[in-house]
Amino acid sequence: MGTRTPASERMNLLYANDQHGKYPDSWYTATATPLPPFPPLRGEARANLCVIGAGYTGLSAALHAAQAGMDVIVIDAQRVGFGASGRNGGQVGTTFNAAPRALAKAVGSEDAEKLIEMGHAAADLTRDLCAKHAPDASFKPGLVHADRTIGEFSETQEEVEQLLKVSDSEEIELLDRTALQEIVGSEGYEGGFINTRAGHLHPLRYAFGLARACVEAGVRIHEATAAHRVTSQPYPLVQTAHGRIRAENIIVATNGYGTGLTKPTASRVMPLNNFIVATQPLGDLAQSVLSRDVAVYDSRFVVNYFRLSEDKRLIFGGGETYGYTFPKDIAGLVRKPLVRVFPQLKDVDIDYAWGGTLAITTSRLPLITQPEPHIWAASGYSGQGVALAGFVGKIIADAVSGNAACADLLKRLPTRAFPGGGALRTPLLALAMTWYAMRDRLGG
Repeated sequence: MGTRTPASERMNLLYANDQHGKYPDSWYTATATPLPPFPPLRGEARANLCVIGAGYTGLSAALHAAQAGMDVIVIDAQRVGFGASGRNGGQVGTTFNAAPRALAKAVGSEDAEKLIEMGHAAADLTRDLCAKHAPDASFKPGLVHADRTIGEFSETQEEVEQLLKVSDSEEIELLDRTALQEIVGSEGYEGGFINTRAGHLHPLRYAFGLARACVEAGVRIHEATAAHRVTSQPYPLVQTAHGRIRAENIIVATNGYGTGLTKPTASRVMPLNNFIVATQPLGDLAQSVLSRDVAVYDSRFVVNYFRLSEDKRLIFGGGETYGYTFPKDIAGLVRKPLVRVFPQLKDVDIDYAWGGTLAITTSRLPLITQPEPHIWAASGYSGQGVALAGFVGKIIADAVSGNAACADLLKRLPTRAFPGGGALRTPLLALAMTWYAMRDRLGG
């Protein structure tokens, strides 16, 4: 008889759907060279900075802090790049999850302009880090937004006008229905735009590259080391199962996998499960799906996103669930939206299917806080984490080093508590998301 997973782990996203220390059976895992395991933390350690979470936020923060001369420790409950950083769609955007007009309404026009500049800087930083530390992650320029209705395309035209005020005109191109269909082989879209400052990459190889750079910079990494408690009194301390870390500063960078470590995060950040498949290699059929090596995301509230892999598989993300456990048939869940977008792939085999947990906020803007002195927390990238997480990690590392101007702006982003706080956020959000998903299916 097999051993049953303890109830405490079935109710913990770190373990509910995955084995200890084992990456998911994804196309990313199959095509990335794993790093040797890092040892768990035993006993007491000291550092200038302790980072909890070895995803993009934590690894970027650790790397930039170490390069600034700090002694840095990174701990992760599972493995480097184990969470959303190693499972996502690989799309590198240039924006927060809000159109320019919505940003201005949320934070004011002056701060909105700064945030738009930050979005561009985030994509540039990701591209540069990839080129320097993870060339095998193969950053490719080109990210397409696809609108499913004429009304949405009209809104996109207004958004592109706003983007062109702050972007190079050669980087943003509006696409009417004909132009879009020359790139995306689907009848389901009425237009959109392409952004060539944005792009896509192999997310797990990118995480591994950041981890290697951290080690080269002197960062100590400990895997299989979950943080049980974080406190600033009488001094900043991280307590783990088999040890503790005394540090001058602490960064909590667990995103959807550890929302209970700080009080603001518990009520203002919602974990959300998302799912991806990789088809069999498509061969000549790939050209009928995407004629260019770009990534695509559409305008549905429950977003579909896709791109071709280096071996011409379609990597397609779609479908969301709420709670702790993934559905048993992930491939069946994602195949439905895949075939709606690409009917020509209805008989294509799916070779890989996996899930991961991201984090959203009510405003879809990230939550960056200082819940206690010398403790920082960052999460809630709402689907824009490939670029934003690494950028935010750098910004917090700068703040810890004494340059807090950009961090102060990010701390002002509006992220209200979910209705019902930590207790009722999941059922209320599930009810709302079910409505929006139904609206998507009905074409409303």
